[in-house]
Amino acid sequence: MFVKICGITNREDAMAAIGAGARALGFIFYPPSPRSVTVEQLERWIGDLPAEIWKVGVFVDEPPEAIESTAARIGLDVAQLHGAETPDRHPKDLRIWKAFRAERPDAAVPDYPAAEAVLIDGAAYDWKRTAHFTRPLILAGRLDPENVCARVAQARPWGVDVASGVESSPGRKDHGRMKRFIEAALRA
Repeated sequence: MFVKICGITNREDAMAAIGAGARALGFIFYPPSPRSVTVEQLERWIGDLPAEIWKVGVFVDEPPEAIESTAARIGLDVAQLHGAETPDRHPKDLRIWKAFRAERPDAAVPDYPAAEAVLIDGAAYDWKRTAHFTRPLILAGRLDPENVCARVAQARPWGVDVASGVESSPGRKDHGRMKRFIEAALRA
């Protein structure tokens, strides 16, 4: 299992996440988000990240060409899609993780064949409903250092994804909480 710290907005938080054991970092390219970043902000330091760390761009309803351009410019490894994208309109030559919000235990979450993995953002979701998936599962949604072990035991995911559960304020990570989260998730 791996841990992704999402909503990274600065080099200091990125390096602290990596030092604590994160395998992936998420960069949100959606301006309404309080964790949003621009390519120009990231260009100053994203090249300092170790090559083995997955750099994940989080996009909402962006055209494939725009995602490809961003990925090429700053070296993204994965596009995490959070909008109404369809399997026939994806960026080329880029790993795809498709995200679904599941606010009810019985929410319908499709197995998305065009994606490497399916991310489910849902604290109340019934994880037994993912037994039919042919894609790896990434668990997200209201995770924090206190609940991640129990949620991993329920869902048995390929990875976990956290943003606000390890923050001191939107877009700023609490390095102690981040370290405790990663330790708990990997222990689970």
